[in-house]
Amino acid sequence: MALQAVTVKTRRVTLLSGVSLSLAAGQVLAVIGANGAGKTSLLRTLTGELAATSGTLSVCGAAPTPRPTPRRARHLAVLPQLSLLNFPYTAEEVVNLGRTPHNSGIRVDRDIVAAALAAMDIEHLRGRLYPQLSGGEKQRVQLARVMAQVWRGADAEPRLLLLDEPTTALDLGHQHQLMAAIRRFAAQGVAVVMVVHDLNLAARYADRLLALHQGRALAAGTVPEVLTAAVIRQLFNVDVRVVKHPDTGKPEILGL
Repeated sequence: MALQAVTVKTRRVTLLSGVSLSLAAGQVLAVIGANGAGKTSLLRTLTGELAATSGTLSVCGAAPTPRPTPRRARHLAVLPQLSLLNFPYTAEEVVNLGRTPHNSGIRVDRDIVAAALAAMDIEHLRGRLYPQLSGGEKQRVQLARVMAQVWRGADAEPRLLLLDEPTTALDLGHQHQLMAAIRRFAAQGVAVVMVVHDLNLAARYADRLLALHQGRALAAGTVPEVLTAAVIRQLFNVDVRVVKHPDTGKPEILGL
């Protein structure tokens, strides 16, 4: 995935301005910034929902288009902020929806769905009706669904997973469980772009960070390069201390 000087404008507002970045297979990129900074607009641009006004971008080897296709769905899976699904599907059936773009066969799909349920620690929800689940349980089912969609390199390469605030509605323990599962999944050769509000979660689990401010890339690079007190001050207008975590060695933010 690569963007070069991408700008996105509507009739009245500039959503993104001159954003450049690249991401390789197996890497996790966390996008941070205040509300309205352009984080979701970036994801919508990567999916083709928003068209670039200028600049160039390549997503899974091609320029994104607004019309989804089965071929693109084999390469690219998206978890939006809000997944509206009220049909009385079981959790297992919802996860199996991720296999719709593929012709891999019932047996392979069944094994992938089982593995995705296990990855998210929701095997016990397999037979539960999705509308009856809690918000956090629904979020974990939805992540298992999009993981199942791009689970195998044998189905399509390259693979990209876009996640918009994946830890929404999760308690602390399940936030870390989900992020660790994403980290392991990326290690299978999947590039991951995720919008994250918790900066310490981003620091712990991401390889690279992109800090957006008013539609522009304020900083981009490794976690230590981006997660500095000066950058956080510009992003959120708050003073913090950034220290090295004693166990991971990664930056950790302490409020003053």
